Amino acid sequence: MAGRRALGRQFGWLWAAFVVSSYGTGLRFGAFPMIAVLVLHSGPTQVAALAAAGRAVGALVAVPLGPWVEFRRKRPVMVAMDLIRCAALLSVPAAFAFGRLSFAQLLVVSVAVATADIAFRAAGGAYLKGLVPPEDLLVANGRFESTTWTATVVGPPLGGAAMGMFGPMTTVVADAVSYLLSALGLRAIGGTEPRPARAGAARLRAGELLEGWRYVLAHATLRPLFFNAIVVNGLIMATEPLLAVLLLGPLGFAPWQYGLAFAAPCVGGLIGSRLAPRLVARFGQHKVMFSAGVLRACWPVGLAFVRPGVPGLVLIMVVQFGLVTCCGLFNPVLATYRLDHTASDRVVRTLTAWSVSSSAAIAAMTAVWGLLAALTGPRTAIAVAGVLLLATPLLLPRREHAPLDTREQAASVT
Repeated sequence: MAGRRALGRQFGWLWAAFVVSSYGTGLRFGAFPMIAVLVLHSGPTQVAALAAAGRAVGALVAVPLGPWVEFRRKRPVMVAMDLIRCAALLSVPAAFAFGRLSFAQLLVVSVAVATADIAFRAAGGAYLKGLVPPEDLLVANGRFESTTWTATVVGPPLGGAAMGMFGPMTTVVADAVSYLLSALGLRAIGGTEPRPARAGAARLRAGELLEGWRYVLAHATLRPLFFNAIVVNGLIMATEPLLAVLLLGPLGFAPWQYGLAFAAPCVGGLIGSRLAPRLVARFGQHKVMFSAGVLRACWPVGLAFVRPGVPGLVLIMVVQFGLVTCCGLFNPVLATYRLDHTASDRVVRTLTAWSVSSSAAIAAMTAVWGLLAALTGPRTAIAVAGVLLLATPLLLPRREHAPLDTREQAASVT
């Protein structure tokens, strides 16, 4: 019943904005690589650079945004990031229409979108913490998580069909429009948001750029979760291009089989996110997060044993379903746990540091695993990542710590 609890009109608009932008992003999945290959005739190296550079440079550019956003009203920042993403994406079909589209522009747009993504998520986390009571945070994060996985199931197949019928520019325009609609939804929330008070100097100091990392690394609970999330996300994402090479190359899977193998299991993410509030209510937040964190690390090693044909397809779908279900359960609990244990005046900087580190780690590990695959083969590189993932539960916190809000209330009473 917790998952059905009404969270108010303002959260409804926030969730609606998230829904429309998530589906737009799902529709655009794979559009930039397709544009690079079919329109700009780019080679594999350029396509790989497009994927890695946008994430890595976007993470670097986003570093100063954390302390800047921390002391500003969050909703206007979120609206601005939506509009930036909309304008950046619309520049691609506009340049194409005038015959001026270049690979450099795709890189710049990728960086702009990645940077705005990080700033939006950081501001959105802080805004959600102020909008929703602490006891409803898990329900809210569960709804966001379920939306993400639903968009992942529905968006790419529809986007692929649209790109096949009307060309890749169609989904880029659709995603741009989704960000415009998201901005309008955020504006419809209404109400007043107090401007955060800033202690100390009025200007941004260089030392504040690292404040998010200092806060996380000094925190007994967040520090192990931080390293666990970075390593797990990096290892999982680093093997994605290697799986594409293995499945579509030596194993001879058809493109539709490849898409089915990774799209259908995303239903598990919806199941996991829907179960999260009920399981936490029954077993407790820490126990559910720890168990899901352990279980999600056990699945990827199975991908190293994939074989051609139907048995291989079934194995991939089973492994992916188990992994995605555990991630769908773990992610909203982690998001809630992280907000609960982060001081209100550190949320944006903490979430920015988290996102920047994750993006940089994914880019670096993707490059390293690409080199490893070149030396040993994609199957061996996938197996190495799977074995390393088995050790990541050692980074999860063993003890349960009281949320920061609870500790502050207890201190005020005493």
